[in-house]
Amino acid sequence: MSLLKELFTQQHNADDNADKKITAVGGKAKLYKRSSSSSWQMRFRLTNGKWHSQSTNTADLEQAKENAERIYQTAMVKSDIGLTPITKTFKQIAVIELANMAQALASGSGKRTYRDYTFAINKYLIPFFGSYTIEKITTELIRDFESWRVAVMGKIPMASTKRNHSSAYIRVINLAKEKGIIASTAVVPMLDSKGEKSKPRPAFSDRELDDLLAFIPKWIAMSYADRTRQMRILCYAYIEFLVNTGVRHGTEALPLRWKHLQWHWVGEKKYLRIWVSGKTGPRYLIAKNEVIAVLERLMRWQELPYTTLDELIDDKLDKLIFRMLTGEQLSNMENIFRNLMKHSKLMFDSGGQRRTLYSLRHTYATRSLAKGIDIHTLARQMGTSVLMIEKHYSKITPMLKAEMLG
Repeated sequence: MSLLKELFTQQHNADDNADKKITAVGGKAKLYKRSSSSSWQMRFRLTNGKWHSQSTNTADLEQAKENAERIYQTAMVKSDIGLTPITKTFKQIAVIELANMAQALASGSGKRTYRDYTFAINKYLIPFFGSYTIEKITTELIRDFESWRVAVMGKIPMASTKRNHSSAYIRVINLAKEKGIIASTAVVPMLDSKGEKSKPRPAFSDRELDDLLAFIPKWIAMSYADRTRQMRILCYAYIEFLVNTGVRHGTEALPLRWKHLQWHWVGEKKYLRIWVSGKTGPRYLIAKNEVIAVLERLMRWQELPYTTLDELIDDKLDKLIFRMLTGEQLSNMENIFRNLMKHSKLMFDSGGQRRTLYSLRHTYATRSLAKGIDIHTLARQMGTSVLMIEKHYSKITPMLKAEMLG
């Protein structure tokens, strides 16, 4: 038989098979072939009334009928106890939900909380639950997750964080039910959404900030090696930058490049405008004038080939701002700052809370409110919501405005 004739015969047989209504499992399932596959497929109705399709993984018709019997019986058992023949991991379902939220945000119909849910799913839920199927999530596994989360975060999460994670988790579980991956009546253990109530965030008073900035040159002089000295010099600039811009440590500040700086003119006066992108998306912010001197000092320390900051900004230099003389970026800025807090004896605020680099962002917010900046402007500047500003700083606002109120 010629090759052409053989191919024609195979195609003719395949067409015949496609036209035939081949039944299996006592007429309860139908076998058929797709044009893109040589294996027999089967289709049957579950006890919940939904249709289920699955490959028999064989091109042999008799073997396909045997496999169909086994597949059908297994599917019926699962369906009777509230499970589904469809198997997907938590990660596969979560990825679909991430895409749904991203699409909603892009179209303008998404909620602001979708960004928080997206972060929680990517940072915590997928890394831990990703490889498990939903029916494998047990109460014990939930407890393991909560212990693991404390280890990753380095602290017990606050109630707001727990609620956020729980809501993101529920979205994935609900999608699994909606897609028929688990039965709508299936009981899945939930995350604990209760936790400690948030406390006023630790910040520096004006006096403490002055004391800190006055101490840093002595701290730099205490360096035991040249690399240590360089790290402390960079940390010094980083601290001044954070407390005068309010940007988030790490996610927003560390990726900044010189090309992200621009001048913003209001009449004859210019202000430093910075493009940042982080947790809540990209935005422009206006830096306090003190930042200009900080950046000029960094420019000279890094021995960049510019006479003025104007030249550097005009050139749109595509290099990281906060980097060592070698060009490397520090990944342990928190540790360096912790060392500074220990030596300066400013580790804890008056309420006994430990200060971190994020305390500089809170200091920026507190000082801005004290100067009379309204919460709507402050929220836009800091890339957060008015609700978050009110939640964390509304209690201290009357004290800051005591002179006006008294």
